[in-house]
Amino acid sequence: MRGANTYLGSIGTTIFTVMSALATEYQSINLGQGFPDIEGPADVVQAAADALKDGRNQYPPMPGVPELRQAVAAANKRFYGLDIDWAKEVTVTSGATEAITASLMAVLDPGDEVVLIEPLYDTYVPVVRMLGAIPRIVRMVPPHWDLPRAELADAFGPKTKAILFNSPMNPCGKVFTTEELAFIAGLVERHDTYAICDEVYEHLIFDGARHIPLMTLPGMRDRTMRIGSAGKTFSLTGWKVGYVTAGANLTPLVQKAHQNLTFTTAPNLQRAVAVGLAKDDAYFASLAGNLQARRDQLAAGLAAVGLSVLPTQGTYFVTTDFTPLGFNGDDVAFCRHITEKAGVTAIPVSAFYDEPDAPRHYARFAFCKRPEVLEEAISRLKRHFGA
Repeated sequence: MRGANTYLGSIGTTIFTVMSALATEYQSINLGQGFPDIEGPADVVQAAADALKDGRNQYPPMPGVPELRQAVAAANKRFYGLDIDWAKEVTVTSGATEAITASLMAVLDPGDEVVLIEPLYDTYVPVVRMLGAIPRIVRMVPPHWDLPRAELADAFGPKTKAILFNSPMNPCGKVFTTEELAFIAGLVERHDTYAICDEVYEHLIFDGARHIPLMTLPGMRDRTMRIGSAGKTFSLTGWKVGYVTAGANLTPLVQKAHQNLTFTTAPNLQRAVAVGLAKDDAYFASLAGNLQARRDQLAAGLAAVGLSVLPTQGTYFVTTDFTPLGFNGDDVAFCRHITEKAGVTAIPVSAFYDEPDAPRHYARFAFCKRPEVLEEAISRLKRHFGA
């Protein structure tokens, strides 16, 4: 038979699939894949159940049901002071991964260049390459993950069409500062490019840090595609409801891409998410508070095991350096070892790099689990490493 797609054929099975399968095989506590082990808000779930029975289960409008697009626009105003025209500047997608793909499709032609920042979500590079574009990758260095401004400036050039970045940032938990965002905005404006901002963890920020959308900075309103996720905001990751807020100049292109990817998203889930976005401030404040307590619990436990725990300001994850344990092997071997021998699963951080010279001594643990689950994971690791 003739060969199939060469690039897709070269991509291996995602590390998340591999480690989750190992976790099941060894009955390990899975702190690898980032999904909560509790259901989302009962009223939001009930709204989805009720909406299934209200006789509106055929195709919803391609850009999203008006209720949810209006709720997204209202949330932009409420949290960030952005005035958004829900009818012209909001698109509902089947998850944030589709939103990322649709946003890239909206601006990229083959041969264009896209600036990316490592470590990065593992979908970014494959989608850029599948669209025939070229990734230009800039690397941040642990433990502080400061933005390398000179390297970032050098990555922009005459073929640059966009920068795609994530804040708060998976896997390292970095929240970009006002100064760093202003530097990025300056490059975007100077090179006449676009910014695709993956902001799915926007409400999961700790220690008094604040999320600032790049879209709120001067000159960025019509150059930015801002991506949000109901799955992360409401602990309902399986619903796969995302949304893109973009200027009226970009939204029609995002919607044409969306039309040719999934076309639309389950209407009952969209209407339920609209209910969620209207929840009071106490709900959104409690999200960060509850997760911060679990971050602190896991970070303290992993430190007691003997790992070096890097600071994290947001997301579901802590990054650890296992060098102090004296383990003889790289991060893939370490994560396999603790899954098989200790009964706890993590993700090797090298999975979030495109280049072969990625650091090989870091492991990412998810803390979006019940406290008793985290405590058991810590106990297993302590027993295994004799801590």
